[in-house]
Amino acid sequence: MTEQVQQLKKLIDESNNIVFFGGAGVSTESGIPDFRSVDGLYNQKYDYPPETILSHTFYRRKTEEFYRFYRDKMICLTAKPNAAHLKLAQWEEEGKLKAVITQNIDGLHQMAGSKKVLELHGSVLRNYCEDCGKFYDAEFILNSTGVPKCECGGGVKPDVVLYEEGLNNYTLQESIRCISEADVLIIGGTSLAVYPAAGLIDYYRGNKLILINKTPTPRDSIANLLVQGSIGEIFSQL
Repeated sequence: MTEQVQQLKKLIDESNNIVFFGGAGVSTESGIPDFRSVDGLYNQKYDYPPETILSHTFYRRKTEEFYRFYRDKMICLTAKPNAAHLKLAQWEEEGKLKAVITQNIDGLHQMAGSKKVLELHGSVLRNYCEDCGKFYDAEFILNSTGVPKCECGGGVKPDVVLYEEGLNNYTLQESIRCISEADVLIIGGTSLAVYPAAGLIDYYRGNKLILINKTPTPRDSIANLLVQGSIGEIFSQL
């Protein structure tokens, strides 16, 4: 166990008010591709870049093409929680962790047993008819062809925040509250490049800000503890 991991363990052992803020790096170890890494979606070849396909405008104008990409790359129902997901769920059960705030849309935190999960960018597991509001699961989308249609005839849209769309106000406000009241804030597996999500850490008022990531982030200089490496491997030592 490195000195940084020992320090991290001490901070966690001594706190009962931890909030975790995570990004794609938490899920890549479960086999879900990251957007921005060397092997991520941005480096694969499509007719349009993923950022364009996953925009509100593209969804409206080229809905069938959106769904072709979405089924192929955004829904991964075989993924299982890794050591990081499981450790966070354990801390919550022990009363140490107050909330998981995630930029991921895969539902793996809930699968691991976490109860208080604030999904900033929604979830692929929830889909709704835009006309009548009927709920559909991810399997319905995956097994549909073309543009998925509700039994009422309306189009079914994933409950995922696309580019150009705003974050859910309740999720945003509750995330701000949890972060501002936290004793320890752990940020893991995120490049802190996507706003407004990345700006949430500015609401932290404490002096136990921990950054865990494989690569440097723009906010490393404000961290009280930097731990570089795989979040799953690091959490499995705690």
